[in-house]
Amino acid sequence: MVDDMVSDHDIHGIEGEMLNDAKIKAAKARDKDYRLSDSGQLYLQVSRAGGKHWRMNYTYGLNGNGKPAQKTLAFGSYPGVTLVEARGKRDAAKAMLRDGKDPAVEKRIATKVRAEESANTFQLVGERWFELNSGWSMDKLREYRAAHDGKWSHRTARFWTTAAAPWSPVHSADVITSLERDIFPEIGDLPITSIRAPKLLDVLQKIERRGAIETAHRLRQRCAGIFAYGIGGGLCEHNPAAGLGANLKDKPKARKQPSIVDGKRDNDARIIAVRQLLVDCEGERCRATTKLAMRFIALTAVRPNEVHGARWDELHDLDGPNPTWIIPAARMKGDEDRKAEVDGDHVVPLPHQAVSVLETARRVTGAMPLIFPGERNPHRPMSENTLRELLIRSGYAGRHVPHGFRAAFSTIMNERADRVWREAGQVGASPDRAIIDLMLAHIPKGASESEGAYNRAAYMPRRRELAQEWADLLMDGFWEPEIHLGQPIRYAATGPGRV
Repeated sequence: MVDDMVSDHDIHGIEGEMLNDAKIKAAKARDKDYRLSDSGQLYLQVSRAGGKHWRMNYTYGLNGNGKPAQKTLAFGSYPGVTLVEARGKRDAAKAMLRDGKDPAVEKRIATKVRAEESANTFQLVGERWFELNSGWSMDKLREYRAAHDGKWSHRTARFWTTAAAPWSPVHSADVITSLERDIFPEIGDLPITSIRAPKLLDVLQKIERRGAIETAHRLRQRCAGIFAYGIGGGLCEHNPAAGLGANLKDKPKARKQPSIVDGKRDNDARIIAVRQLLVDCEGERCRATTKLAMRFIALTAVRPNEVHGARWDELHDLDGPNPTWIIPAARMKGDEDRKAEVDGDHVVPLPHQAVSVLETARRVTGAMPLIFPGERNPHRPMSENTLRELLIRSGYAGRHVPHGFRAAFSTIMNERADRVWREAGQVGASPDRAIIDLMLAHIPKGASESEGAYNRAAYMPRRRELAQEWADLLMDGFWEPEIHLGQPIRYAATGPGRV
């Protein structure tokens, strides 16, 4: 702040000696403002009301008459600003003058910068970073929440998505939920420039202490992304999250998803176990489409979400010699590059037992876009918990999950392939192992984009043979799938059945 200079004839009591705290405290109000000089143009102006304000006179540039322009700086009031602090401000102003800068202008610039820094809170910058990567509008999302009692889901993201972006709706929902739950309440209202590594580490370790170690690591990465975005936009200069990974506990090793073949060293025992599991699941009372979906995922060994979202228009040549299910790359597991890859669709050759499942399902859901829709809304996929719950009710809790069919297929078919290879007098692993990997949509590490695209469509005759061999092992002697149509889907409230 720059005050108009007070002329010497309007001020009384100018002292020639340097000030000290005793002199300042002894200064009393008079009938007119007066000043007590210190040194280097610094003085204390005492008002008629008794206020004591630090001032500094200086000259900078020329006025309208071509003479040095007289200016005054205000440094605050005593005792809020002490004598030592006032002298420090004076010295800083003189340093600016030596560098050819006007202290008053520099002060206004610094004030503006501080105001901008305060406005750029971590949450505000974080939401900008999120909007860039998700394509969502936080304002529109907040409007939707307000209109729906705070409830929202990635499935309705179309209402607040405003642009194409790298992240999927599922990932976007996970990111903003985690930030709003664990990060923004702790540091969201702080200027991004004020956040230091120890403060952020304290927040992350708080998450660790509740046992969410992997979440803490994931949030560190997300915070690092926000700071990197801020640095690129000139909103901050440092990324305190970048090096904090070493200060967090090691991530727990990912637990293998349980499969009914775990611990069984004999292939015959594995096959019997998978078949018995299907018998038990199909003996439960539930919707026919749930049982059909369970049989279909066992036959195809695809990932559960790929069955949940399966559509009728993804099926080809069901009545011909080469029935095929083509899963779009966008629905496959992987990063956004994988999902957007040209020719990245996963081709699944269908054995005749899988075709029978689909023909049966068509009698129930053929008029809908989804093959296995949810129970409550036929236009939404089956819940990710539906098949898992059927396994639990059938007695397989902790022993098998829908994803476990992939392990069963891989273990059984690789063992068979190696045995046949050895019986043929060959050594080493069977070449069918690589084909089985392709059937599971595993992309070899280090493969180029063109190699990946080529391999996913390669070896189709052999893949079809292996798919049929697997289906024959599972379904030998099984009843036809249409037996489940028209059967009771729940147990009676009274009488025999589940308690």
